[in-house]
Amino acid sequence: MSDDVEYQPATADLAEVAAANESGRQPVVFVHGLWLLDSSWDRWAAFFEDAGYAAVTPGWPDDPPDVVVAREDPTVFAKKSIGDIAAYQQTILDGLDRKPVLIGHSFGGLLVQILAGRGASLATVAIDPAPSRGVLPLPAAALKASAPVLTNPANRHRAVALTFEQFRYGFANAVDEDEARALYDSCHVAGSGVPVFQAAFANINPHTEAKADNKASDRGPMLVTAGELDHQVPPAISRATYERQAKNKSAVTEYVEIPGRGHSLTIDSGWEEVALLSLDFVRRFAS
Repeated sequence: MSDDVEYQPATADLAEVAAANESGRQPVVFVHGLWLLDSSWDRWAAFFEDAGYAAVTPGWPDDPPDVVVAREDPTVFAKKSIGDIAAYQQTILDGLDRKPVLIGHSFGGLLVQILAGRGASLATVAIDPAPSRGVLPLPAAALKASAPVLTNPANRHRAVALTFEQFRYGFANAVDEDEARALYDSCHVAGSGVPVFQAAFANINPHTEAKADNKASDRGPMLVTAGELDHQVPPAISRATYERQAKNKSAVTEYVEIPGRGHSLTIDSGWEEVALLSLDFVRRFAS
């Protein structure tokens, strides 16, 4: 973790936890990834609320309230490690009266695996998850998508924003130019360089924070998805993540590859397809 800093939950996150507890409904916690904010889950939260669940969409430590504020001072994102973010998410889960369902995208998909490995999840959906220790494939597309961070070692300590062209390649390659631009303008924010370096070197660092206990007896059911056209997390990475998690003999582990979809699959115009796939899985194990 970064200098053993303890991050206190944001007021908005605590309010969502309180509302979930008061509702008496099964909570579903949505964990966003790099270069997005918790607002990226707004449509998902409404979708799951309509299905009878209590949605909780926590940010990461020090996340600004919206994209406009985030762009005014991107340095606030710097130096947050995977361990920092996982610890922050754990404080949110600890405040819930019921064990939650966890749904995460990209680095959020790695984070929900970490939390599930601690026994903190009733059921988990890892959507195109960033790689953890033990996930070995390194497709060329993923290396190119990570290059804006990894090509400069100093970026480990910085907040790194993507250019539109970099976002287009890494996130929005499977949608048209106009939609890609709209997603960039409405959703993209800078992200901490630390998690990218942690994931890139996880397999040569036995002490890495980018690791999940895939064999824990209380891990719970897990669905891993891949977007067929994803450059940021190509299907080879998601498939390897599934194969690693499938070594857990105590719980169901499933894998779905979604045709024609890129890394923006949770925020683009086809988001509902992925939300419905996730809801169908969740309904089988949590009501």
